[in-house]
Amino acid sequence: MTSLTPFHIAFPVNDLRAAHHFYGSVLGCPEGRSSDEWIDFDLYGHQIVAHLKPGPGAADTHRNPVDGHDVPVPHFGVVLRMDQWSVLAERLKAAGVKFVIEPYVRFKGEVGEQATMFFLDPAGNALEFKAFKDMSKLFAT
Repeated sequence: MTSLTPFHIAFPVNDLRAAHHFYGSVLGCPEGRSSDEWIDFDLYGHQIVAHLKPGPGAADTHRNPVDGHDVPVPHFGVVLRMDQWSVLAERLKAAGVKFVIEPYVRFKGEVGEQATMFFLDPAGNALEFKAFKDMSKLFAT
């Protein structure tokens, strides 16, 4: 794979303190710049920004069936190496994170075999972290 350019995503949260704890302590993201309205985090080299949007949590998410599971849409996350994915899965379990889809391997024996897990942040934003058995098959059809 070629070197990737970091992406940027901004997403709403209804409690910056809860977002700070979740992304900083639970996920282990280093904090960047911040204000009373937003916090930058380094998510595996990508810039994610939690923006305060007071009020109820994220709206009900849509779900699409994938490999026998109901995948929440929208969602975001990072494709990790398998060792990184395993460490993160254990870290989340130890922190008591409730999974929308428990860590497992999907598409076993197929070109796109991958480990995946889905969970929500405190504002209800869905996240997916995955790792491919063969990273060169990330975009294979």
